[in-house]
Amino acid sequence: MALIHSLEKSGNVLFKYRGQIPVILFLMAVPVLYFTDYTFASKGIVTVFTIVAITLSIAGFMVRSYAIGTTPKGTSGRNRDEQVAESLNTTGIYSIVRHPLYLGNYLMWIGIVVFSFNFYFIIIVSLLFWLYYERIMFAEERFLERKFGAAYLDWSKQVPAFIPAFSKFKKSLYPFSFKSVLRREYSGVAATAIGFTFIDVLRNYFLTGEIVWKLTSVYVTIAAILLALILRTLKHNHLLDEEGRS
Repeated sequence: MALIHSLEKSGNVLFKYRGQIPVILFLMAVPVLYFTDYTFASKGIVTVFTIVAITLSIAGFMVRSYAIGTTPKGTSGRNRDEQVAESLNTTGIYSIVRHPLYLGNYLMWIGIVVFSFNFYFIIIVSLLFWLYYERIMFAEERFLERKFGAAYLDWSKQVPAFIPAFSKFKKSLYPFSFKSVLRREYSGVAATAIGFTFIDVLRNYFLTGEIVWKLTSVYVTIAAILLALILRTLKHNHLLDEEGRS
C-alpha cells in the first residue's frame, strides 16, 4: 500500500474514534499528577497557571462555537463513521483556518492539561495531538479534494491548516446560530468542566491524602452537567432543531 493511501486509511480509522481522546487524557493524567513535583508552585504561579488554563479552554470553546454557529447543514458535523460534506465552506472562520474544530479541540484540552502544572505533560499531549490529528486532517483533505476538486485546492492553498491567518478573514455567508451551539456543544462544555474538577481533586488527593472538593469547582461542574442534561433533553425532543443547520 502506498504511503499516501496508508495515511488516508489510518486517518479515517482515527476519525471514527476521535471522541475517545478525552478519556485517554483522563487516564494519562493520573500518573502525571502522581509524579509531578509541585514544590515550585507558589500561590502566584498557581494563579497564573489556572488563569491561562481556563482562558485556553474558553478560547477553544469560542472557536468551536463560532465554527459551528456559522456553518450550514452537512458541514462540521458530529458524524462518526465517515467523512461528510455537502458543501465547501470558505467564509467566516474557514477563511482563516482549514480545521477550526480541531483547533478548538486542542485549545479546550490543552487548557485542562495546563491545569496539571506539568510542563512535560503539556509538551507530550501537544505532540500526541499533532500525530493523531495530522492523519485525520490528511484523510479529510483527501476526501474534500476528491469531492470539490479545484475549488478545494484553490481555497486550501490560501488558508493555513491549523494556525489562523486573521488577515484573510471574510465575513461568513451564514448568520450565527446560537441554537446550533446549544444543540451541539453542551457535551464538550460538560466534559471540560469535569476535566478541570478531576485534575483539581486528584492533585489535592496526591498532595494531602484527602479528597478535597472546592465549592467553586463543584458548583461549576454541577451547573455544566445540569445544563448538558437540559439541552440534551431539548435536543432529543427536537426543540432545538432549525432548518438548514446540522
